[in-house]
Amino acid sequence: MKINVAVFFGGKSTEHEISCISANQAIHALDREKYDVLPIYISKDNEFFTGEKLFDLSNYADFINNPESSLKKVTIYKDGTTVKCRPIKGLFAKELNIDVAFPVVHGTNVEDGTLAGFLQMLDLPYTSCDPLGASLGQDKAAMKDVFKAEGIPMVDYFVVYNSDFEDNYNSYLSSAKKLGFPLIAKPANLGSSIGIEVIKTQKEFKEKVLECLKYDFKVIVEKMIEDLKEVNISVLGTNDSVKLSAIEEVTNGFLDFDKKYQPNSGSKKLGAKVGTKSASKGMASTVRKVPADLTKTQKKTIEEIAAKAFRALNSYGCVRIDFMIDRKTGKVYCNEINTIPGSLAFYLWKEVGIDFSKECDELIQNALYRYAKRSKKTYSFDTNILDSYRKK
Repeated sequence: MKINVAVFFGGKSTEHEISCISANQAIHALDREKYDVLPIYISKDNEFFTGEKLFDLSNYADFINNPESSLKKVTIYKDGTTVKCRPIKGLFAKELNIDVAFPVVHGTNVEDGTLAGFLQMLDLPYTSCDPLGASLGQDKAAMKDVFKAEGIPMVDYFVVYNSDFEDNYNSYLSSAKKLGFPLIAKPANLGSSIGIEVIKTQKEFKEKVLECLKYDFKVIVEKMIEDLKEVNISVLGTNDSVKLSAIEEVTNGFLDFDKKYQPNSGSKKLGAKVGTKSASKGMASTVRKVPADLTKTQKKTIEEIAAKAFRALNSYGCVRIDFMIDRKTGKVYCNEINTIPGSLAFYLWKEVGIDFSKECDELIQNALYRYAKRSKKTYSFDTNILDSYRKK
Protein backbone atom coordinates (compact mmCIF):
# COMPACT_ATOMS: atom_id res chain seq x y z
CA MET A 1 0.00 0.00 0.00
CA LYS A 2 1.32 3.44 -0.91
CA ILE A 3 2.01 6.14 1.67
CA ASN A 4 -0.07 9.30 1.24
CA VAL A 5 2.36 12.23 1.31
CA ALA A 6 1.09 15.81 1.49
CA VAL A 7 3.64 18.35 0.26
CA PHE A 8 2.97 21.72 1.93
CA PHE A 9 4.36 24.91 0.38
CA GLY A 10 3.78 28.64 -0.11
CA GLY A 11 2.42 30.64 2.84
CA LYS A 12 2.43 34.23 4.02
CA SER A 13 6.13 34.77 3.48
CA THR A 14 8.43 36.94 1.39
CA GLU A 15 9.87 33.63 0.15
CA HIS A 16 6.49 32.35 -1.05
CA GLU A 17 7.49 31.94 -4.70
CA ILE A 18 10.80 30.29 -3.80
CA SER A 19 8.89 27.73 -1.77
CA CYS A 20 6.75 26.97 -4.83
CA ILE A 21 9.87 26.26 -6.90
CA SER A 22 11.49 24.03 -4.25
CA ALA A 23 8.23 22.15 -3.60
CA ASN A 24 7.62 21.48 -7.27
CA GLN A 25 11.06 19.91 -7.47
CA ALA A 26 10.29 17.67 -4.48
CA ILE A 27 6.85 16.72 -5.83
CA HIS A 28 8.45 15.34 -8.99
CA ALA A 29 11.29 13.66 -7.09
CA LEU A 30 8.96 11.58 -4.90
CA ASP A 31 8.75 7.98 -6.10
CA ARG A 32 5.18 7.39 -7.36
CA GLU A 33 5.64 3.65 -6.93
CA LYS A 34 5.85 4.25 -3.17
CA TYR A 35 3.87 7.44 -2.60
CA ASP A 36 0.60 9.05 -3.55
CA VAL A 37 1.45 12.76 -3.65
CA LEU A 38 -1.00 15.45 -2.59
CA PRO A 39 0.25 19.02 -3.16
CA ILE A 40 -1.10 21.45 -0.54
CA TYR A 41 -0.61 25.06 -1.58
CA ILE A 42 -0.77 27.61 1.26
CA SER A 43 -1.93 30.92 -0.20
CA LYS A 44 -0.54 34.30 0.79
CA ASP A 45 -3.63 34.56 3.01
CA ASN A 46 -2.73 31.26 4.72
CA GLU A 47 -5.57 29.26 3.19
CA PHE A 48 -5.06 25.68 1.97
CA PHE A 49 -5.63 24.68 -1.67
CA THR A 50 -5.02 21.62 -3.80
CA GLY A 51 -5.53 20.65 -7.43
CA GLU A 52 -3.93 19.02 -10.46
CA LYS A 53 -2.55 22.34 -11.68
CA LEU A 54 -0.12 22.34 -8.78
CA PHE A 55 1.92 19.61 -10.45
CA ASP A 56 2.87 22.00 -13.26
CA LEU A 57 4.98 24.98 -12.21
CA SER A 58 4.17 26.84 -15.42
CA ASN A 59 0.59 27.31 -14.11
CA TYR A 60 1.57 29.13 -10.95
CA ALA A 61 1.92 32.64 -12.33
CA ASP A 62 -1.73 32.51 -13.43
CA PHE A 63 -3.29 31.73 -10.05
CA ILE A 64 -0.79 32.69 -7.36
CA ASN A 65 -2.69 35.91 -6.55
CA ASN A 66 -6.12 34.31 -7.04
CA PRO A 67 -5.86 30.59 -6.17
CA GLU A 68 -9.64 30.09 -5.98
CA SER A 69 -9.83 30.65 -9.72
CA SER A 70 -8.09 27.34 -10.47
CA LEU A 71 -7.72 25.32 -7.24
CA LYS A 72 -9.90 23.68 -4.61
CA LYS A 73 -9.89 25.23 -1.16
CA VAL A 74 -9.48 22.52 1.46
CA THR A 75 -9.35 22.07 5.19
CA ILE A 76 -6.90 19.82 7.04
CA TYR A 77 -8.28 18.21 10.18
CA LYS A 78 -7.96 15.22 12.47
CA ASP A 79 -10.67 12.58 12.55
CA GLY A 80 -9.89 10.06 15.27
CA THR A 81 -6.41 8.76 14.51
CA THR A 82 -6.49 9.87 10.87
CA VAL A 83 -5.60 13.25 9.39
CA LYS A 84 -7.77 14.19 6.44
CA CYS A 85 -7.87 16.74 3.67
CA ARG A 86 -11.39 17.74 2.63
CA PRO A 87 -12.58 20.27 0.04
CA ILE A 88 -14.50 23.17 1.60
CA LYS A 89 -17.18 23.21 -1.08
CA GLY A 90 -19.27 20.28 -2.23
CA LEU A 91 -21.78 18.35 -0.14
CA PHE A 92 -20.27 14.97 -1.06
CA ALA A 93 -16.69 16.14 -1.53
CA LYS A 94 -14.15 13.34 -1.40
CA GLU A 95 -11.86 13.27 1.61
CA LEU A 96 -8.23 12.22 1.28
CA ASN A 97 -6.15 10.71 4.07
CA ILE A 98 -2.69 12.10 4.86
CA ASP A 99 -0.05 9.75 6.29
CA VAL A 100 3.00 12.04 6.22
CA ALA A 101 3.42 15.80 5.80
CA PHE A 102 6.35 16.98 3.68
CA PRO A 103 6.81 20.73 4.33
CA VAL A 104 8.81 22.60 1.69
CA VAL A 105 8.28 26.10 3.04
CA HIS A 106 10.66 29.02 3.37
CA GLY A 107 10.61 32.03 5.64
CA THR A 108 8.48 33.60 8.34
CA ASN A 109 4.95 32.43 9.17
CA VAL A 110 5.70 28.94 7.85
CA GLU A 111 9.30 27.70 8.17
CA ASP A 112 9.73 29.43 11.54
CA GLY A 113 7.84 26.69 13.41
CA THR A 114 4.34 27.94 12.63
CA LEU A 115 3.56 25.10 10.21
CA ALA A 116 5.46 22.53 12.30
CA GLY A 117 3.34 23.43 15.31
CA PHE A 118 0.14 22.92 13.31
CA LEU A 119 1.32 19.55 12.02
CA GLN A 120 2.39 18.45 15.49
CA MET A 121 -1.02 19.38 16.92
CA LEU A 122 -2.56 17.16 14.25
CA ASP A 123 -0.28 14.36 15.53
CA LEU A 124 0.93 13.90 11.97
CA PRO A 125 4.43 12.70 11.03
CA TYR A 126 6.34 15.45 9.21
CA THR A 127 9.75 15.64 7.57
CA SER A 128 11.15 18.93 8.91
CA CYS A 129 12.34 20.38 12.24
CA ASP A 130 9.99 20.53 15.20
CA PRO A 131 8.72 23.97 16.35
CA LEU A 132 11.75 24.66 18.56
CA GLY A 133 14.35 23.72 15.94
CA ALA A 134 12.45 25.58 13.24
CA SER A 135 12.12 28.79 15.26
CA LEU A 136 15.77 28.75 16.31
CA GLY A 137 16.78 28.19 12.70
CA GLN A 138 14.66 31.08 11.46
CA ASP A 139 15.67 33.70 14.04
CA LYS A 140 19.34 34.40 13.36
CA ALA A 141 19.71 36.32 16.64
CA ALA A 142 18.49 33.36 18.71
CA MET A 143 20.52 31.02 16.52
CA LYS A 144 23.70 32.95 17.21
CA ASP A 145 22.99 32.89 20.95
CA VAL A 146 22.86 29.08 20.83
CA PHE A 147 26.00 28.92 18.68
CA LYS A 148 27.82 31.17 21.14
CA ALA A 149 26.77 28.99 24.08
CA GLU A 150 28.03 25.89 22.22
CA GLY A 151 31.36 27.49 21.35
CA ILE A 152 30.68 27.42 17.61
CA PRO A 153 32.92 29.99 15.83
CA MET A 154 31.18 33.01 14.27
CA VAL A 155 32.24 36.43 13.02
CA ASP A 156 31.76 39.27 15.53
CA TYR A 157 28.25 40.72 15.49
CA PHE A 158 25.60 42.62 17.41
CA VAL A 159 21.81 42.83 17.19
CA VAL A 160 19.79 45.95 16.40
CA TYR A 161 16.24 46.14 17.75
CA ASN A 162 13.57 48.12 15.94
CA SER A 163 12.05 49.30 19.21
CA ASP A 164 15.05 51.36 20.31
CA PHE A 165 17.18 51.96 17.22
CA GLU A 166 16.40 55.68 17.00
CA ASP A 167 16.62 56.29 20.76
CA ASN A 168 19.90 54.38 21.16
CA TYR A 169 21.36 55.17 17.77
CA ASN A 170 24.68 56.48 19.13
CA SER A 171 25.19 53.28 21.12
CA TYR A 172 24.53 51.15 18.03
CA LEU A 173 26.83 53.32 15.95
CA SER A 174 29.54 52.88 18.59
CA SER A 175 29.16 49.11 18.31
CA ALA A 176 29.48 49.38 14.53
CA LYS A 177 32.67 51.43 14.82
CA LYS A 178 34.06 48.89 17.25
CA LEU A 179 33.53 46.08 14.73
CA GLY A 180 34.97 48.22 11.96
CA PHE A 181 33.61 48.84 8.47
CA PRO A 182 32.66 47.27 6.10
CA LEU A 183 29.75 45.48 7.76
CA ILE A 184 26.88 43.24 6.69
CA ALA A 185 23.34 43.95 7.91
CA LYS A 186 20.51 41.43 7.48
CA PRO A 187 17.00 40.92 8.85
CA ALA A 188 17.06 38.31 11.62
CA ASN A 189 14.17 36.27 10.25
CA LEU A 190 14.49 36.26 6.47
CA GLY A 191 16.32 34.06 3.99
CA SER A 192 16.98 33.81 0.24
CA SER A 193 19.29 36.85 0.61
CA ILE A 194 16.28 39.13 0.99
CA GLY A 195 17.03 42.46 2.70
CA ILE A 196 20.80 42.02 3.05
CA GLU A 197 22.79 45.27 2.97
CA VAL A 198 26.52 45.96 2.74
CA ILE A 199 27.54 48.93 4.91
CA LYS A 200 30.78 50.33 3.64
CA THR A 201 31.05 53.52 5.68
CA GLN A 202 29.77 55.15 8.85
CA LYS A 203 27.57 57.46 6.76
CA GLU A 204 25.68 54.49 5.35
CA PHE A 205 25.02 52.82 8.69
CA LYS A 206 21.68 54.36 9.62
CA GLU A 207 20.22 54.23 6.11
CA LYS A 208 21.14 50.59 5.53
CA VAL A 209 19.94 49.39 8.95
CA LEU A 210 16.62 51.19 8.51
CA GLU A 211 16.26 49.45 5.15
CA CYS A 212 16.70 46.06 6.87
CA LEU A 213 14.21 47.04 9.58
CA LYS A 214 11.52 47.31 6.90
CA TYR A 215 11.54 43.52 6.86
CA ASP A 216 11.93 42.58 10.52
CA PHE A 217 12.00 43.77 14.13
CA LYS A 218 15.60 42.65 14.60
CA VAL A 219 18.67 43.09 12.41
CA ILE A 220 22.01 41.30 12.65
CA VAL A 221 25.02 43.52 12.02
CA GLU A 222 28.25 41.63 11.60
CA LYS A 223 31.80 42.15 10.48
CA MET A 224 32.21 41.63 6.76
CA ILE A 225 34.98 39.29 5.66
CA GLU A 226 36.36 41.10 2.64
CA ASP A 227 38.37 38.23 1.18
CA LEU A 228 35.65 35.64 1.62
CA LYS A 229 35.19 32.04 0.57
CA GLU A 230 31.60 30.89 1.03
CA VAL A 231 31.02 27.16 1.49
CA ASN A 232 27.90 25.18 2.35
CA ILE A 233 27.16 21.68 3.58
CA SER A 234 23.88 19.85 4.04
CA VAL A 235 23.04 17.64 7.00
CA LEU A 236 20.39 14.92 6.81
CA GLY A 237 19.20 13.02 9.84
CA THR A 238 17.74 12.85 13.32
CA ASN A 239 18.92 13.48 16.87
CA ASP A 240 20.32 9.95 16.84
CA SER A 241 22.33 10.00 13.62
CA VAL A 242 23.33 12.36 10.86
CA LYS A 243 24.68 12.15 7.33
CA LEU A 244 26.85 14.83 5.76
CA SER A 245 26.69 15.88 2.12
CA ALA A 246 29.47 17.07 -0.12
CA ILE A 247 30.71 20.60 0.57
CA GLU A 248 30.13 23.21 -2.09
CA GLU A 249 31.99 26.43 -2.75
CA VAL A 250 29.88 29.25 -4.17
CA THR A 251 32.06 30.72 -6.90
CA ASN A 252 30.10 33.68 -8.28
CA GLY A 253 30.34 35.92 -5.26
CA PHE A 254 27.57 37.22 -3.03
CA LEU A 255 24.21 35.96 -4.28
CA ASP A 256 21.30 38.34 -3.91
CA PHE A 257 17.71 37.20 -4.43
CA ASP A 258 17.73 37.80 -8.19
CA LYS A 259 20.97 35.91 -8.79
CA LYS A 260 19.65 32.92 -6.86
CA TYR A 261 16.21 32.61 -8.35
CA GLN A 262 15.37 34.84 -11.30
CA PRO A 263 15.23 32.95 -14.61
CA ASN A 264 17.40 35.51 -16.41
CA SER A 265 20.06 35.24 -13.74
CA GLY A 266 21.05 31.64 -14.26
CA SER A 267 17.89 29.61 -13.66
CA LYS A 268 15.82 28.23 -16.48
CA LYS A 269 12.31 29.50 -17.05
CA LEU A 270 9.56 28.19 -14.80
CA GLY A 271 8.41 24.85 -16.10
CA ALA A 272 6.51 21.72 -15.38
CA LYS A 273 9.03 19.27 -14.13
CA VAL A 274 12.52 19.14 -12.71
CA GLY A 275 14.93 17.76 -15.22
CA THR A 276 13.24 19.31 -18.23
CA LYS A 277 14.67 22.27 -20.05
CA SER A 278 11.72 24.39 -19.00
CA ALA A 279 12.10 23.68 -15.28
CA SER A 280 13.44 26.20 -12.79
CA LYS A 281 16.52 24.87 -11.06
CA GLY A 282 16.22 27.24 -8.09
CA MET A 283 19.34 27.07 -5.94
CA ALA A 284 20.68 24.30 -8.17
CA SER A 285 21.41 26.97 -10.78
CA THR A 286 24.00 28.69 -8.61
CA VAL A 287 27.57 28.61 -9.95
CA ARG A 288 29.40 26.34 -7.54
CA LYS A 289 32.43 24.10 -7.17
CA VAL A 290 31.80 20.65 -5.72
CA PRO A 291 33.71 19.54 -3.83
CA ALA A 292 34.95 22.84 -2.44
CA ASP A 293 38.64 23.62 -2.59
CA LEU A 294 39.51 23.03 1.07
CA THR A 295 42.40 21.77 3.13
CA LYS A 296 41.84 18.49 4.99
CA THR A 297 41.75 20.44 8.25
CA GLN A 298 39.12 22.88 6.93
CA LYS A 299 36.97 20.05 5.60
CA LYS A 300 37.11 18.19 8.90
CA THR A 301 36.37 21.37 10.84
CA ILE A 302 33.31 22.17 8.71
CA GLU A 303 31.94 18.64 9.03
CA GLU A 304 32.42 18.59 12.80
CA ILE A 305 30.85 22.03 13.29
CA ALA A 306 27.94 21.16 10.98
CA ALA A 307 27.04 18.05 12.99
CA LYS A 308 27.41 19.98 16.25
CA ALA A 309 25.26 22.89 15.02
CA PHE A 310 22.58 20.49 13.75
CA ARG A 311 22.18 18.92 17.18
CA ALA A 312 22.60 22.20 19.12
CA LEU A 313 19.63 23.74 17.32
CA ASN A 314 17.45 20.63 17.77
CA SER A 315 17.34 20.18 14.00
CA TYR A 316 15.67 17.42 12.04
CA GLY A 317 15.25 16.37 8.43
CA CYS A 318 17.40 18.07 5.79
CA VAL A 319 19.14 21.37 6.54
CA ARG A 320 21.90 23.36 4.89
CA ILE A 321 24.54 25.04 7.02
CA ASP A 322 26.47 27.93 5.52
CA PHE A 323 30.06 28.70 6.40
CA MET A 324 32.48 31.53 5.69
CA ILE A 325 36.23 31.18 5.38
CA ASP A 326 38.59 34.12 5.65
CA ARG A 327 41.03 33.52 2.80
CA LYS A 328 43.69 35.61 4.55
CA THR A 329 43.70 33.62 7.78
CA GLY A 330 42.09 30.35 6.69
CA LYS A 331 39.75 30.56 9.68
CA VAL A 332 36.33 28.91 9.40
CA TYR A 333 33.18 30.63 10.69
CA CYS A 334 29.69 29.18 10.93
CA ASN A 335 27.24 31.61 9.35
CA GLU A 336 23.71 30.21 9.61
CA ILE A 337 21.43 27.22 9.22
CA ASN A 338 18.65 26.87 6.67
CA THR A 339 16.15 24.43 8.19
CA ILE A 340 14.36 23.81 4.86
CA PRO A 341 16.94 24.85 2.26
CA GLY A 342 16.15 25.91 -1.28
CA SER A 343 15.79 22.86 -3.56
CA LEU A 344 16.29 20.78 -0.36
CA ALA A 345 20.00 20.93 -1.27
CA PHE A 346 19.55 17.89 -3.54
CA TYR A 347 22.48 19.06 -5.67
CA LEU A 348 24.81 18.43 -2.70
CA TRP A 349 23.45 14.98 -1.91
CA LYS A 350 23.74 13.65 -5.43
CA GLU A 351 27.50 14.23 -5.13
CA VAL A 352 27.66 11.58 -2.39
CA GLY A 353 25.44 9.04 -4.16
CA ILE A 354 22.04 10.11 -2.80
CA ASP A 355 19.75 11.29 -5.59
CA PHE A 356 16.74 13.50 -4.92
CA SER A 357 14.32 10.57 -4.86
CA LYS A 358 16.40 8.74 -2.27
CA GLU A 359 16.76 11.91 -0.23
CA CYS A 360 12.97 12.24 -0.12
CA ASP A 361 12.73 8.58 0.94
CA GLU A 362 15.10 9.20 3.83
CA LEU A 363 13.20 12.28 4.93
CA ILE A 364 9.94 10.33 5.04
CA GLN A 365 11.47 7.37 6.87
CA ASN A 366 13.05 9.75 9.41
CA ALA A 367 9.67 11.42 9.92
CA LEU A 368 8.02 8.06 10.62
CA TYR A 369 10.89 7.09 12.94
CA ARG A 370 10.56 10.33 14.96
CA TYR A 371 6.78 9.91 15.12
CA ALA A 372 7.13 6.38 16.46
CA LYS A 373 9.58 7.55 19.14
CA ARG A 374 7.40 10.52 20.09
CA SER A 375 4.32 8.29 20.34
CA LYS A 376 6.00 6.29 23.11
CA LYS A 377 6.43 9.36 25.32
CA THR A 378 3.98 10.22 28.09
CA TYR A 379 2.05 13.44 27.49
CA SER A 380 -0.83 13.08 29.96
CA PHE A 381 -1.61 11.47 33.28
CA ASP A 382 -4.66 9.52 34.34
CA THR A 383 -5.88 12.00 36.96
CA ASN A 384 -9.22 13.40 37.90
CA ILE A 385 -8.28 16.88 39.08
CA LEU A 386 -11.27 18.47 37.35
CA ASP A 387 -13.61 16.29 39.36
CA SER A 388 -13.09 18.64 42.31
CA TYR A 389 -14.59 21.47 40.23
CA ARG A 390 -17.96 19.72 39.86
CA LYS A 391 -20.88 21.64 41.27
CA LYS A 392 -21.93 20.08 44.54
